[in-house]
Amino acid sequence: MAPAGRPGAKKGILERLESGEVVIGDGSFLITLEKRGYVKAGLWTPEAVIEHPDAVRQLHMEFLRAGSNVMQTFTFSASEDNMESKYFEHVEEAVWAVEVLKESDRPVAVTMCIGPEGDMHDITPGECAVRLVKAGASIVGVNCRFGPETSLKTMELMKEGLEQAGLKAHLMVQPLGFHTPDCGKEGFVDLPEYPFGLESRVATRWDIQKYAREAYNLGVRYIGGCCGFEPYHIRAIAEELAPERGFLPPASEKHGSWGSGLDMHTKPWVRTRARREYWENLLPASGRPFCPSLSKPDI
Repeated sequence: MAPAGRPGAKKGILERLESGEVVIGDGSFLITLEKRGYVKAGLWTPEAVIEHPDAVRQLHMEFLRAGSNVMQTFTFSASEDNMESKYFEHVEEAVWAVEVLKESDRPVAVTMCIGPEGDMHDITPGECAVRLVKAGASIVGVNCRFGPETSLKTMELMKEGLEQAGLKAHLMVQPLGFHTPDCGKEGFVDLPEYPFGLESRVATRWDIQKYAREAYNLGVRYIGGCCGFEPYHIRAIAEELAPERGFLPPASEKHGSWGSGLDMHTKPWVRTRARREYWENLLPASGRPFCPSLSKPDI
């Protein structure tokens, strides 16, 4: 399938989702821009939009070229109340936001920073989803704090809760681009590697293709990423779901499917890696013989 950009007809997000279309979100801004020297770790305030707007614009363009349909504004921690308590870990606060946003007469999408254990008051993911939909949200899901595998477990619980309540909503997931099976209820902020030692946990592009397929099979149609999700991760989502979408993103012009470009490599053993079976079954090593595979969360 050759890259063909994106369909020209403009449709609203609900129109896209109701037709079964896959909507691909964007990825990491805070952690990526911190690595690039434009954001200071800690409160993670987004002054880069004023101080270095070209850097923010460049990252948006990279996600767009990689296949993103939606560009979210870089406004995380832009208010005092957000800096005191990262929204949304509590479903009660998320419900308040939905009720206010419904006054705009626009579709409301809301994601929570929770894992399978639920919110900070032990409200289950299924009940969180029910409350959000009853408040008026059309799209619900989770973002950040947890890796792809954990986030999909949470999405499954949300979906089950909605089905048991006889409610319908579109599902949205934007997890971390890191593997976090050992984190606690607070997510990756509990891990001793947060935020400056997470590189060994970065998901491969093949991990993300698997995540995209599993999310799609679960019934999720808004699929993206959060902290640690680089443009090549978004491209992996777009490539995995190209059969359903009918086209590849522009960034795929320089990327052979499942390593197919390696068939021109000068080394014969590298040429043997130009196949899906190799990359799908690879168990990547960290190169750190004295490091544990899992960490002990601080909380």
